[in-house]
Amino acid sequence: MTEHTPDPAAGQPSDEPAHDPEVLQLAAQAFELARHGDTDRLAAYVDAGVPANLTNDRGDTLLMLAAYHGHAETVRSLLHRGAEADRANDNGQTPLAGAVFKDAREVIDALLEGGADPAAGAPSAIETAQMFAKDELLKLFGVQ
Repeated sequence: MTEHTPDPAAGQPSDEPAHDPEVLQLAAQAFELARHGDTDRLAAYVDAGVPANLTNDRGDTLLMLAAYHGHAETVRSLLHRGAEADRANDNGQTPLAGAVFKDAREVIDALLEGGADPAAGAPSAIETAQMFAKDELLKLFGVQ
């Protein structure tokens, strides 16, 4: 007798958690909460076991999405729950660089308070600030 491995591509179910429709739905909900800054609900998900560093198919973490969409309170909550401040996505971008690009000063402050490194990533927050001539941020990062 041979062991049968389910093939999701052939329409057969998989026992792997990453392919479980309920797990995928839960992850999608968590990403939406991060995008919309629903801090309390997202914190409840993370407290219940959703990884603070959960990533989507582009390597964006919950923190990256919250930062990019300007939700400083959500950023602080995720950092408090163990999210990595400098975790880069698949393009090498960090949440801090995204916040600099979006000119989200409260988010920038929250990330720096949480230990984010302005030199991390590619382009880094420093390089992003230089690209857009954000002198005030360069001073904040200790570059000027």
